Amino acid sequence: MPTRDPSPPGPSATSSRPSAPPPSPTPSPSPSADGDGDGDGDGPGRDPGTGRLRALSRRLARRVPSGRFRPRTGLRWKLSAAIAAVGALVALALSLAVHNAARVSLLNGSRDIQDERVTFAQRIYESTGRLNFDAHIDDPALPPELREAVRGGQRATYLEDTGEGPPEVWAAVPLAGGRVLSIHTRFEDRYAVLSDLDRALSIGSVSVIGGGCLLGVLVGGQLSRRLRQAATAAGQVAQGDTDVRVRDAIGGRVRDETDDLARAVDAMADALQQRLEAERRVTADIAHELRTPVTGLVTAAELLPPGRPSELVRDRAQALRTLVEDVLEVARLDSATERAELQEVALGEFVARRVRVLAPEAGMEVVRDARVQTDPRRLERVLGNLLANAAKHGREPVRVTVEGRVLRVRDHGPGFPPALLVEGPSRFRTGSADRAGRGHGLGLTIAAGQARVLGAALTFRNAPDGGAVAVLWLPGTAPTDSGGIPVVTLPAPRS
Repeated sequence: MPTRDPSPPGPSATSSRPSAPPPSPTPSPSPSADGDGDGDGDGPGRDPGTGRLRALSRRLARRVPSGRFRPRTGLRWKLSAAIAAVGALVALALSLAVHNAARVSLLNGSRDIQDERVTFAQRIYESTGRLNFDAHIDDPALPPELREAVRGGQRATYLEDTGEGPPEVWAAVPLAGGRVLSIHTRFEDRYAVLSDLDRALSIGSVSVIGGGCLLGVLVGGQLSRRLRQAATAAGQVAQGDTDVRVRDAIGGRVRDETDDLARAVDAMADALQQRLEAERRVTADIAHELRTPVTGLVTAAELLPPGRPSELVRDRAQALRTLVEDVLEVARLDSATERAELQEVALGEFVARRVRVLAPEAGMEVVRDARVQTDPRRLERVLGNLLANAAKHGREPVRVTVEGRVLRVRDHGPGFPPALLVEGPSRFRTGSADRAGRGHGLGLTIAAGQARVLGAALTFRNAPDGGAVAVLWLPGTAPTDSGGIPVVTLPAPRS
C-alpha cells in the first residue's frame, strides 16, 4: 500500500480524520351637544376650578409635543415581544449549532464506514477476485477529484452533495495496474435521523418562543397593572384628592422600582400639598389681619370732608376692602370646607330677578325653565361675578340665557385670553393687555370655586363671531356631603 499523505481539499485521504465539507445552507425558520341653544358646542369638558394641582398637571401635559401620531403599546406586549425575540434568537442559534454538529458527525461517520467498506472490498477482491459491497472497477461515474487523489496512491473518500436528499459518499482505493476500486452510497436511513432532529428542534424552538411570550405577558401584565394603578392614583392626586396615596393604590408584597416611583410621587404630592396649604394659610392670615385696619380706613374715609381728594381716598379704600374680602373668600374656597345650603328654585325666574338688579342693561332669555336644587346665595355670587366680568372686560350687548339647567352669559368683547381657556381662571391674572389695570383677576376664580361647591361645572370659551361665553352647568342631582361633583348630563343633540 502506498504511503498516505494528508487529505487533499476535495477528497479525504484515509491517513487522517476525514473532514466533511461545509454543510449545505440551512433555511431559517357626532358632534357634541350644544345645550345652550345656539349650537356653539358648549360642554363641561374643561373644569377650570379644580385647584392648582390640576393647573400644574395641565401645564406639564402641554409640554408634550403633539401633532404626530404615536402608537400606544402596552408594557406587557413590549416585554413579551422582547422575551420572544431573545428566545427566538437563542433557539435559532442553538438549533443551527446542533444541526450542524449532528450533520458533521453523520458525514464523518459515513466516510469512516465507506473507508472500512472499501478496505474490506479491496482485500476480498485481491484474495478472491470477487467484488462485494456493490464495488466497481474503474467506475466511469467516479468524481474527478477522487480519481486524482487515488492516482496519487491514496485511499480516499469523497462527498458529493447535490442539495437534493442525503449526500452521496464515495470511497476509492488504487489497485495494481492503475485500476481503481470504488464504492458509493447515500446512507438515507442515517440521514433520516437528521430530519427527525430538525423536526424536534423546530418544535422545541416554537415551545421556547411560546413559553417566552406567556412569561412576558404574565410578568409584563403584573408590572403594567401596577403602573396603571399608580397612574390612576397620581391622576386623582392631580385632581386634588389629597387622601389618595400611590403606594397604597398599587399594593403588592414584592418591592420593585414601581414602589420607589410610588413613594417618590407620594412624597412630591405631600410636599406640594404642604406648600399649597401653607400658602393658603398665609393668604388667609394676611387677609384676616388686614380686614380690621381696612374697615377702619373705610370708616375714616367716610368722615373726610366732601371734595375730590376725599372721593379718591374713599374709592381706593373701598377697592382695598373689596380685595381683602375676595382674598378671604378664595382662601375659604381653597380650604374645601365650604358646603352648599340647598333650596329648590325655579332657575329661569331666579336668574331673571337677579339680572334685573345686578345688570339691568343685560338682555335676558329663558329658553326652557327648570327647577334645581342649589344654594341661591352662591348661585347669585357666580352670576354676579360673570356679569361683572362681562361688564369690565367685554362689550355690550351682554346676554344671559337659561336653557334647562344650563346658564350662559355672553358678551361681545375681545373674548377670554388663550391662557384662561387652557388653564382656567387664575388669581391675580387679568389676561391680555387691554384688560390690565381693571380688576384683580379674582372674580372668575371665585365664580369657579363657588360653582364647585354647588356641584356645577363652569366652562369658558370664545364665540366664533367674537365675544366671551361663560356657561354654568348645574347638576341634575344635589351635591354630595363631601362637596363632590355629580355627573352633569348633556342635552341630546338636536336633529
